Amino acid sequence: MHEPIHGITAGQIRAAHVSSGVGASVKHDSAVKHVSGEALYTDDLPEPRDLLHIYIAQSTQAHAKIIKLDLDAVKAFPGVVAVIQARDVPGKNDFGAVIEGDPIFADGLVEYVGQSLFAVAAEHIDIARKAAALAQIDYEPLPALITVRDALAANSYVLPTKTFRRGEPEAYLAKAEQRLQGEIEIGGQDHFYLESNIALALPGEDGDLKIFSSTQHPTEIQHCCARVLGVPDHAINVEVRRMGGGFGGKESQPALFASIAALVTHHTGRPSKLRLDRDDDMTITGKRHDYLIRYDVGFDGQGRIQAIAFEAASRCGMSADLSGSINDRTMFHLDNAYYLENVSIVSHRCKTHTVSNTAFRGFGGPQGMVAIERVIDEIAYQVGKDPLDVRKINYYGPADDPAGRNVTPYYMTVTDNILPEITAELEMKADYAARRAQIKQFNRENTYLKKGLALTPVKFGISFTATHLNQAGALMHIYSDGSIHLNHGGTEMGQGLFTKVAQIVAEEFQVDIERIKITATTTDKVPNTSPTAASSGCDLNGQAARNAALILKGRLTEFAAEHYSVDAATVRFTAEGVTVGDQLIAFNVLIQKAYFARISLSTTGFYSTPKIHFNAESGKGHPFFYFAYGAAVSEVTVDTLTGEYKVDRVDIVHDCGASINPAIDTGQVEGGFIQGMGWLTTEELVYDARGVLRTHAPSTYKIPACGDRPRIMNIHLRCDPNREESVYRSKAVGEPPLMLGISVFNALNDAVASLADYRHHPQIDAPATPERVLMACEKLRELECKPEQALIHA
Repeated sequence: MHEPIHGITAGQIRAAHVSSGVGASVKHDSAVKHVSGEALYTDDLPEPRDLLHIYIAQSTQAHAKIIKLDLDAVKAFPGVVAVIQARDVPGKNDFGAVIEGDPIFADGLVEYVGQSLFAVAAEHIDIARKAAALAQIDYEPLPALITVRDALAANSYVLPTKTFRRGEPEAYLAKAEQRLQGEIEIGGQDHFYLESNIALALPGEDGDLKIFSSTQHPTEIQHCCARVLGVPDHAINVEVRRMGGGFGGKESQPALFASIAALVTHHTGRPSKLRLDRDDDMTITGKRHDYLIRYDVGFDGQGRIQAIAFEAASRCGMSADLSGSINDRTMFHLDNAYYLENVSIVSHRCKTHTVSNTAFRGFGGPQGMVAIERVIDEIAYQVGKDPLDVRKINYYGPADDPAGRNVTPYYMTVTDNILPEITAELEMKADYAARRAQIKQFNRENTYLKKGLALTPVKFGISFTATHLNQAGALMHIYSDGSIHLNHGGTEMGQGLFTKVAQIVAEEFQVDIERIKITATTTDKVPNTSPTAASSGCDLNGQAARNAALILKGRLTEFAAEHYSVDAATVRFTAEGVTVGDQLIAFNVLIQKAYFARISLSTTGFYSTPKIHFNAESGKGHPFFYFAYGAAVSEVTVDTLTGEYKVDRVDIVHDCGASINPAIDTGQVEGGFIQGMGWLTTEELVYDARGVLRTHAPSTYKIPACGDRPRIMNIHLRCDPNREESVYRSKAVGEPPLMLGISVFNALNDAVASLADYRHHPQIDAPATPERVLMACEKLRELECKPEQALIHA
């Protein structure tokens, strides 16, 4: 920085914004390190002396009593240092994040294949594996519930059923002009993060532990490990610099692995590492909840919904985990973009003898949105209209809608609806009408290859549905040389959160982002943090960091005004330096002067989301700060002889508010779309009748590959400022883009429907694998030959 410049008036200073501040497409802070391999993940940290490696022995039964667990041979195996089981837990044998019911180690009863039985700590992981295989275990099998339908038949639930009601759905269903019923099965999804679960525990003085964990929720790791060991929270320090992906899968469940590592280190006094391979990670950890959603809808001849009743049942697995909030969000998003005046939503949280399902990008919202989009398509087919026309006629109205078509099933008024504008913009950019006509012509002229086209919208609520989590803290130091140390409670999992928050601080001080040191998330700097989830990472932590910066700016402004004997109103932070009256002072010079004047250059910042509240008993409230919107048009080509297909083109318009970093936001939109597309097409989780996950490796579980990316992918960010006072009027962009992938699923249904000249909906369940698409094609061909055997709405 330059020395102070004298003789320049404030009016002569260019009104400039720092080039790496808010609104700039700054590269991800770790981008070069990601590409070069220099980025350090937990497994890359130097291994300490005497490190133990841990292997978890897993149940082979879905539901059984443990009659015998003889570990003598395991303990006697050469190289084994410790064997830990339920009786060795000094505190609580439970890692449940919200509700107890997730044992660290099974204690007399197992409830899913893959459940943790005991852990072996040895000098090498191969020794631990071999030793674990020597355990003598006898089971007494018990009846196992594997599927949602099994659980519904047995009235088996992890949590009570919930209901939202608005209006008089039964009465209006009975007198609706037209009516249809149906159901859709929506499959789960494995997170398939590049970095599997891992924890490294280091011993300290007085029984304290430091734990490095690949987690979205360091505070939850801290609290859980403390409970397991029976020590105060302050005895545990958790640190995470970055994750190799999370997607919700590292919100609650990493606590199991951190707790086991903590137990081993607690008992042995030696550092320990627990790193899962891909198969074990997929077997032990939970997935996106799969759903069975039934619907009964009444509508008029134009396709406008008059009444609707939903019954949504999810496979939660053996325990509650985060299923309460996840299923709540499904209820909050079964409307998606549509006004439902008379509506009933019933939510069953089913207990099965499978792994406890958990958070996944969208947190239950996508499943609800898939269901309502299926309903809209079915209505369109029945009334003979373009599905897009039916969508638009059912959209929420504006904030001042005289008809009052702007209130959700949970009685929150939608005041920021921009979907009509987004839809119109996307129709134009994607040339929707002309392409719809061209595709119908293509389908008339081609017998076996069929094209499909679908435009689907997204309206996604931003905030944690658990209201107390909508808070964040930050810690900021300015060192005497003018460099800035930034720490906050958010975690970096590749989404660019650290970069965005640093940009916010750079903008406040009008300094280059290189001046700011982004540091690892750690519980001994910012306490009681919320998980980095619910798309709220930047909203919460960015505003907390900004508030810290504002406090320090206030101190510096007051000091500068007093030191230079000017009015505080003349002190401004600019890209060239700090203007003080008619002088321009270099930022680092002002900081040094403040230091010598004994001005505190360190502070904390805090933020809690305003306006939000929700009464769980009445099902009414204002659970979201605002909504993020978007829409996508997808075009597909299906080979109806094999069921194989490709996504030819996608056009997206997505609402980012006043984007803090357009480059990072574009990456989130593209990645979210691909992940959503994968969930609804190729990613199939298969459990056999014994509850064994058969798709537990990349050989059998298929995430989208490079060749699956649409050949043409047009992404446009809509960057109108958020109407709510979010940080710099930006909007969350982590989860909402995933739901844009629903357009691919609907386009596949549209392509198959052309076999029956769009008279019948093919009713494909998700994921729409080539096998399911082929079976749907065959059923429609059969239906065309034998219309009396109609299976539609069966």
